[in-house]
Amino acid sequence: MSAVSSAAAAPSRRGDNGRLRRGSPWPALAFLSPFLVIFTVFVIVPIVAAVWASLHRWSLGLPGTPWVGADNYAELFAGSTVMSVEFWKGMKATGIFTGLSAPLLITLPLGLAMLLNRRFPGRTFFRAVYFAPYVLGVAVIGLLWRYLLDRQLGPINQIFGIDVAWTTTLPAGWVSLVVATLWWTIGFNSVIYLAALQDVPKELYEAATVDGAGPLRRFTSVTLPGLTRVLQFVVAITIIASANMYGQSALITQEQPGTDTRTVIGYIAETGIQGFDIGASSAMSMILAVTLMLLSAVTVLFFRAIGGSEK
Repeated sequence: MSAVSSAAAAPSRRGDNGRLRRGSPWPALAFLSPFLVIFTVFVIVPIVAAVWASLHRWSLGLPGTPWVGADNYAELFAGSTVMSVEFWKGMKATGIFTGLSAPLLITLPLGLAMLLNRRFPGRTFFRAVYFAPYVLGVAVIGLLWRYLLDRQLGPINQIFGIDVAWTTTLPAGWVSLVVATLWWTIGFNSVIYLAALQDVPKELYEAATVDGAGPLRRFTSVTLPGLTRVLQFVVAITIIASANMYGQSALITQEQPGTDTRTVIGYIAETGIQGFDIGASSAMSMILAVTLMLLSAVTVLFFRAIGGSEK
C-alpha cells in the first residue's frame, strides 16, 4: 500500500508524461522574463542610479563623485541660489501647463469618444483621423505648429486676420502649447474611452430610457459609473504626461518669453546635459518623481472615496 501511495505521489510536480504540471510557476516566469529583464535594465537600474547620483556631487569632467547626502536637495529647497530659483520656476511652469491641459485632455476626449461610439457613415474613417496625429513624433508636431503659429508667415494669423505673437508672449504661449498638445494627443485618450464605452452594457441604457431618463441623466447614471475605473487611469496618465512635457516647449515657443514656458523637464535637461551637473539634475528628477507619485496617490484615493475602485 505504501509503495502504491509513493508511486501516486511521485509525479506531484510532473505529469505521467514528464511534463510540468499546470500549477508550476516556471512557464509563467519564462514568459515574464523578457519583460522583467527589460523593466530592470531600463526602469529599476536608472531609478537606483538617479537616487545614487542625487546623493553625490557629480559633475561631468571633474574627478570623483564625493558623497554629499541631502545637500543637493537642501540647495534646491533653500530657494537662495540661481539653480533653486530656476528649478521652482520650472515647476511653476509645469504646474501651469498641467493645470491648463489636463482637464481638457480628460474631458474633451470623452465627448469625442461618445460621438465616435455612435453609428454613422464613415465612423471608422473619423476614428482613424482623430488618432492619426498621435503617431507623429514630437519634433514633427513642434515644427508644424511653430510654422502655423508664426507671427509673420503663419497661416493662423493670416486666416483670421489677427496679429498675435503666439510663440513669444504670454498668455498666448500657453494657449499655443495647450492647443498643439490637445490636437496631438486627443486621439489616445479617445481610443481608451471608446474601448471602455463599448463594454458598458446596452441593457442599462435601455432600462434608463424606459424609466424616462434623458441624455444627461443617462450620462451621469450609466456612462460615468461604467467608466470610473478607466477614468481613474486616464486622469493619472494624463497628469503624468502633462507634467513631463518638454518637446513642445522647446520647439514651439522655444521656452519664450525669456524662460517663462520652460518646464521643469527642460531645466533638468539643461542642468544635466548642458551644465554637466548630474547630481543636481538627479535631485530635481527625484523631487518631480515624488510629486507625481503623490498626485497619483491623491487620484487613487479620490476615486476610492467616490467608489471607483475596491479598497
